[in-house]
Amino acid sequence: MISSGSTLYRLLRHLQPYRGLVAWAAFCSVVNKVFDLAPPVLIALAVDVLSASSVNQQQTAWLARFGAEDVPSQLLMLAVLSFLVWSAESLFEYLYGVLWRNLAQSTQHSLRLEAYGHLQTLEMDFFEHDSSGRLLTVLNEDINQLERFLDRGANEILQLITTVVLVGGAMALMAPGVAFFAYLPIPVILWGSLQFQKRLAPRYREVRDQAGTLGSRLANNLSGMLTIKSFTAEAWELEQLRRDSEAYRSSNRRAIKLSAAFIPLIRFAILFAFIAILMIGGLKTWRGELSIGTYSFLVFITQRLLWPLTTLGRTLDDYQRSMASSRRVLDLIDTPVQIRSGSSPFPPERVRGAISYEHVDFGYRNRELLLKDFCLQINAGATVGIVGATGSGKSTLMKLLLRLYPLSEGRICIDGRSINTLNLNDLRRSIALVSQEVYLFQGSVAANIAYGNPQATRQQVIAAAQQAEADGFIQGLPNGYDTLVGERGQRLSGGQRQRIALARAILKDAPILVLDEATAAVDNETEAAIQRSLLQITANRTTLVIAHRLSTVRHADQIVVLEHGRIVQQGRHDELLQKGGAYAELWRVQAGLRPDEAMTV
Repeated sequence: MISSGSTLYRLLRHLQPYRGLVAWAAFCSVVNKVFDLAPPVLIALAVDVLSASSVNQQQTAWLARFGAEDVPSQLLMLAVLSFLVWSAESLFEYLYGVLWRNLAQSTQHSLRLEAYGHLQTLEMDFFEHDSSGRLLTVLNEDINQLERFLDRGANEILQLITTVVLVGGAMALMAPGVAFFAYLPIPVILWGSLQFQKRLAPRYREVRDQAGTLGSRLANNLSGMLTIKSFTAEAWELEQLRRDSEAYRSSNRRAIKLSAAFIPLIRFAILFAFIAILMIGGLKTWRGELSIGTYSFLVFITQRLLWPLTTLGRTLDDYQRSMASSRRVLDLIDTPVQIRSGSSPFPPERVRGAISYEHVDFGYRNRELLLKDFCLQINAGATVGIVGATGSGKSTLMKLLLRLYPLSEGRICIDGRSINTLNLNDLRRSIALVSQEVYLFQGSVAANIAYGNPQATRQQVIAAAQQAEADGFIQGLPNGYDTLVGERGQRLSGGQRQRIALARAILKDAPILVLDEATAAVDNETEAAIQRSLLQITANRTTLVIAHRLSTVRHADQIVVLEHGRIVQQGRHDELLQKGGAYAELWRVQAGLRPDEAMTV
């Protein structure tokens, strides 16, 4: 388990760009506390002035040095000093408030961008083994928790240290015998604070983990609301949420129970010191060993010294919450990247599109190898259909081509160059993908089509939509191309989303096009229309068509039939029908033919 000290060190490294802002904020906090501690000194001086006047002494030596020799002038001087002290205190309080809050906002901003930016570099395997709800909790709640500590906690710690140093030093100089009793509770308070910190740390780690679990539950349920309703599982899901929420509440309750006990216990240590100062200092003043002003100062300043220590519990509480949250954020940032970009440039305009899988081994985490010594050659500009049963490895070939997963063995080449050596952004810019799981972003239809080419004109967007047989239904939408599609495109049908995704890939104009079940969610009429447009779309580019419907690939230059990650047949549509075997059987089933009926091309 990573300690809070280690987490703090890691966090401070991320604050290096803001060290100037940190220094100014810390300076303003310390100066503000210096002025905040001045009023008890002024009160002590005022008491001395008046007590001296009562025994016909017309001056206080310290004030007399500045020309104030009688009581009225001394009181006037104290009034002016009070005005200046309070003004300076208010000014520096404003400055440290602005600086610490700006630091908190800047840190929050940079950490969120760094965490999300790093998240985008991670391979798909990471997202398949983590939950989007937990990641959202890290990027939002955990980073906000750190912001709250920087807003308030760092300033409180600095001012507490300043108070102990200045007040402790002043008391030691003025009345060391009395000051000793004010110091006695400090070790007890510090020891108690450290003990509370040790006990609170694991409880707050548990709180943040439970928050991630709860966030994951909510995110999954909101995404799967249609399934919940269709299976009338509302009551069951509400019960699951109740359990997760109760676990979160219980973990918080255990942390609160411990943190709430801190201040009441500290009060007794402070009470001991205050009573000691009150009695011992009072007796010394009665005997004439201390002036009334000094005694007044000691009584006032003892509370100023010890009472801020009660905030140590709240500050440590905020600190432990922020360290628990920071650990989760920094752990995300420090997650190692398994797929790193190569150094060789690979400009899409120079890509011919010849693809080769050379002795490739690959398996998903904690599963057996799916591809073993897999080899496949695809000529530049060819249209290749890849078919097979579910789980045969069709979509895996596409994911490996995009370098979404690392290979176990072998290599994949484009135009004779290993994709591991290529600049990753260049590689992915060279491939346009239409996935079977179409994702549209919240925004307009036009913005989603232009997603891969933001500089595209409206005419280019419309032309791509026409090629994808999408222009007809788009024109019929309430606002045409400016119609908002809703979150994940939920305001559109599955076929409409798929045609927009196809238009998006067309507009990208990449030399390699991958269609992963691109017609799976469209009706037969739309599929026929898309088939006609594919003849134009696939011209002069390498196209991989992954399909369950064999009608989608019947005109391909080459068809590859997969079974359990192996190529069992390869050829053109009519050749494979004549050979019989796996492809012919799939065609027979999809065409609705009986075993005794003649196979037709």
